[in-house]
Amino acid sequence: MSQLEWAESQLAEIELLSSMYPTESEFEITDQVALAELRESVESPCSDAPPHHSRPQFLLRQRVDTSCHGGVDLTLSCTFPFDYPKVLPEINVRCTDLNRAQQTRLQADLTVYLRENCRGEVCVLTAVEWLKDNAQHYVDPTSSSDSSAAAVTGGAEVFSRLWIYSHHIYNKNKRKNILEWSKELGLSGFSMPGKPGIVCVEGPHGACEEFWSRLKVLTWKKIMIRHREDVTSEEGRGRAGDEGGVASLRKFSGFEEASFDPHGNRGNHMDLGLLYQFLSERGCCEVFQMYFGVEGR
Repeated sequence: MSQLEWAESQLAEIELLSSMYPTESEFEITDQVALAELRESVESPCSDAPPHHSRPQFLLRQRVDTSCHGGVDLTLSCTFPFDYPKVLPEINVRCTDLNRAQQTRLQADLTVYLRENCRGEVCVLTAVEWLKDNAQHYVDPTSSSDSSAAAVTGGAEVFSRLWIYSHHIYNKNKRKNILEWSKELGLSGFSMPGKPGIVCVEGPHGACEEFWSRLKVLTWKKIMIRHREDVTSEEGRGRAGDEGGVASLRKFSGFEEASFDPHGNRGNHMDLGLLYQFLSERGCCEVFQMYFGVEGR
């Protein structure tokens, strides 16, 4: 699909959702500017204009029937990357009737399902239907959440690694949050403060998604997932040997804030050569070019 076709698919899906859920209590556009930019790129395409990079955002609220509560309210917070549906949208599910462990499991299983069934296709309604069919497994204490989750994922544990880019990371409270959240969620990786700021977290898929959901709602000039890696337990055993599993896929032994010879007037720029060496020693030097557009050395 071309970039124009991506934009057309996004706009068509938003308009379909708007017609299916006509009230703001059901469907709410939270970034009208991005939607206007998307609409303009579709309705008034210009070959000389740069491709749109707007990220339409909206909330979709659903009441889902469950056996033990009589129904629960779910809120889907959705963001379309500019190249959706080539890549999956960012969909975060919130429900006040779920504890953190239940919500993390639901989020992880939904993401795995969409990745396995919706590559290259619009998928918000598919997510809604999956939630209607499966939410009770996570809410109802009489249901076997472990067995239902295994049924959804085919019994496969998912290991993830997120490479996050920020325009800068200076704030001491944010840096403290990054360290504390990674420890709380059992994630390994590193953060590099300064300009630009880099965060890498790796571990169970649900824990990585929970970390990202907390981080992105803080106030940032710019923050995004530059690259992500997701591997199932079967794939992990294939790469690491039968005894390895996904745990052996970790490239970092713990989580640390890394500094690489800070310099500049404010001491906020790092030596990128040392960063490249740090990444190379851990077998992930290829992400250097993804961040900076040049090969490291």
